[in-house]
Amino acid sequence: MTDDLAKKAHEADVTVWVGKAGVDAVAEELRDQLEDRDVVKVKFLRSARGGDETEDLADDLADLTGSDVVDVRGNTAVYH
Repeated sequence: MTDDLAKKAHEADVTVWVGKAGVDAVAEELRDQLEDRDVVKVKFLRSARGGDETEDLADDLADLTGSDVVDVRGNTAVYH
């Protein structure tokens, strides 16, 4: 991750929340937000995770949106 992306990721607020409807329900919203900004921070709520790891869900969402996972910390992922 570049220093510029790292700084933007750190400063970004969570603007997408993944809940029990899963990653499919937020894919279009994430795509739309990525058109307007360099990084988007996504929070994976407990109801979305079930038995899955946050990293796996983050990768699934990246595949759906054609984006890159910049960082995963705890239950939050940053996309570019």
